[in-house]
Amino acid sequence: MEMNVTFPKGKQVKASFEGFSVLTDQPRPEGDDAAPTPFNLFLASIGTCVGYFVLSYCEHHGVPSEKLRVTMHTDRNTSSHLVEDIIITVHVPQDFPEKYEAGVIRAAGSCLVKRHMEHPPKFSVNIIKTM
Repeated sequence: MEMNVTFPKGKQVKASFEGFSVLTDQPRPEGDDAAPTPFNLFLASIGTCVGYFVLSYCEHHGVPSEKLRVTMHTDRNTSSHLVEDIIITVHVPQDFPEKYEAGVIRAAGSCLVKRHMEHPPKFSVNIIKTM
């Protein structure tokens, strides 16, 4: 995949890829607070990825998903400001079949974003001078 990153105005940064655009911004006073920060968007990618895998598991097994939801809580290190713990909770209704609970947990663990964090890729940064 190739992504094109541009700078529309102020501290806004836009990523365009595969026919989609994603806008990020910074909170006031540095930015306009017009969109999520890149880091919050990253965290949202974890939550939505987990949600997708949980939803898909339930749909595959014919388990109703209307009352299903996922919450995610993060704990940051006060010195480094880096997230040290991510706690994901899958909320199911009282009548959720117990025989599917372990499968839902496994499905949540299948999230590709989570798996990439557990086995991170190498990063390289290059500069190309253009006209």
